[in-house]
Amino acid sequence: MTVAAGKKVWTDAEFLALPKDGGRYELLNGEVVDIGNSGMEHGNIGIFLGGALEFYARSEKLGVVCDSSTAFAMKEGNKRSPDVGFVAKERLKGIKRLPKGFFEGTPDLAVEILSPNNTIEEVHRKIVEFFENGTRLVWVIHPDEKFVLVYHSPQPDRLLLVGDSLDGEDIVPGFSLALADLFIELDF
Repeated sequence: MTVAAGKKVWTDAEFLALPKDGGRYELLNGEVVDIGNSGMEHGNIGIFLGGALEFYARSEKLGVVCDSSTAFAMKEGNKRSPDVGFVAKERLKGIKRLPKGFFEGTPDLAVEILSPNNTIEEVHRKIVEFFENGTRLVWVIHPDEKFVLVYHSPQPDRLLLVGDSLDGEDIVPGFSLALADLFIELDF
């Protein structure tokens, strides 16, 4: 640990060694922030979308998908964790095994699933930081209102409704998923 101007500077090893107490953490401007756990609906949407993306990306050899426990290292030293992240194979060239620590940079596609405790300001700051660090596409999923905002920059440029589909565009070419499959009502 080093101290600069009274603030602790976290090493990757220290950040990775944070308690495994069920908390989810990000490192923001030198401060460890517990981003909290999400509800069951949030987790189900994340695992369903992440699984569909991973299955498709792996079968097409396009890259890898990570879940919300994966922190990505930003240029400024922050560690950010999207709910789902996809990293294209071009950025993984030359490695045979994924890093045990943090990936330097952001995912090419970052997915945020809104939780009741999220604020618009915090989600916007995260999106801005993703784009400043190389993210090319962001999907923000709103489970309560059943829509997705699509971003190619820090300002949303498309609204998708239940009858629409997510499109991997040139980031995950050929990937498509109907929004109706994300926003299910149980019938068993």
